[in-house]
Amino acid sequence: MEPKSSNELAITRTARHFRPTHFLLKIQSYSLLCETGVEKYESGVFEAGGHKWRLSLYPKGNKKMNGTDHISLYLSIVDTEKYSLGWEVYATFKLFVFDQIRDKFLTIQDAEGTIRRFHDIKMEWGFDKFLPLDSFNDLPNGYLVNDCCVFGAEVFVHERSAKRDYLSMVKEPSNRIMTWKIENFSTQQDKVPIYSRIYVVGDLKWKLLVYPKGIHDGANKAISVFLYSVDCVTPDLKIFAEFKLRIKDQINHKHAEEKTKYWFSAAFSDWGFSQLLLRKDLDDPSKGFLVEDTLIVEAEIMVMSIANLQSSSRHLSPSCTCED
Repeated sequence: MEPKSSNELAITRTARHFRPTHFLLKIQSYSLLCETGVEKYESGVFEAGGHKWRLSLYPKGNKKMNGTDHISLYLSIVDTEKYSLGWEVYATFKLFVFDQIRDKFLTIQDAEGTIRRFHDIKMEWGFDKFLPLDSFNDLPNGYLVNDCCVFGAEVFVHERSAKRDYLSMVKEPSNRIMTWKIENFSTQQDKVPIYSRIYVVGDLKWKLLVYPKGIHDGANKAISVFLYSVDCVTPDLKIFAEFKLRIKDQINHKHAEEKTKYWFSAAFSDWGFSQLLLRKDLDDPSKGFLVEDTLIVEAEIMVMSIANLQSSSRHLSPSCTCED
């Protein structure tokens, strides 16, 4: 007999900065949702691993599963009517809630990567006691800020057929520095965002994105800068980059610069910094960031990779041939 919920086995809780790969659910005016008396809220449908899913949220806990005084959160497989009789989908998954103060996602998953079997009798797995309500409502924890909260999901389906992952790594790729000179910057302040031209680094295409008035925690107080992967348009393609983003100090050469690394994908094709340069420093002529109404933004890629997943029904040989 299968357990009724994953809470009957051990779970792990960790924190990370990377956003969930497959789905984000943002709820504004969370208190109003609770006041409606809704017992269960079902999110929109998203795709992962070739299947369709949704999140099921119990704002005051799933009382039938002993989730009182907690938030209950589950992953459900949907649109299964076209599946053949006796269908099964095996998957591991992670569910998230965003700590808006520390810019981290609390990650909750089955311990030791337990693989869950979704089928026509059991189409939902998750956590009856995802998060205590006292902890969720406590402002210093950062989960509910200005009556807004964000949940997320990652789903990894275990297919019976093998997959081939073609991964190449490049250190200091050719044309790795992308320089973007934004002239007449003051006239573009209302654009959200400003897009650069396409830069080709190695064999991959990139753009720079600038939010003149900031975004996320940099809104109205900073310049936000992101690196955007033009190539990430299919679910099977993921690209890694270790890179720096900078706004150049054209007088003192004390650039505003940050370094990061990220796996780009079709779901999340940009990454960067919401507070790369504070507005007060931009507006200070002695700082040298804005000269003759020109802002210079750069991205520098130190390490870059590309991974392309391809399905294969044959046995995957451990040998490989590497070509330039």
